Amino acid sequence: MNTEELIKENNNLKEKLELVEKELTAVKQKFNTYQSNSKKYYENNKEKIIEKVKEYKQTYKYTPTEEQKKKWARTAYLNKKERKYTDYSVVLTA
Repeated sequence: MNTEELIKENNNLKEKLELVEKELTAVKQKFNTYQSNSKKYYENNKEKIIEKVKEYKQTYKYTPTEEQKKKWARTAYLNKKERKYTDYSVVLTA
């Protein structure tokens, strides 16, 4: 490559870098405005949101069946049992 080609390529890369930096600053500004707006909304309407959540929980209360509870308890027991044996094997081999 000639020095002229290298200079042209360098200039092209500098231009691309400037474009990417401008785009990055624009995205950061949009993100900051979005973030600050959402924080303000939740700070101003905190009580309303808490009330809506309470109403939702009351209307759509989920209660698992006995079979599901038994299944979850069994899987929890098996996972606990598996962890117990794997922890000791690590200690013994180390």
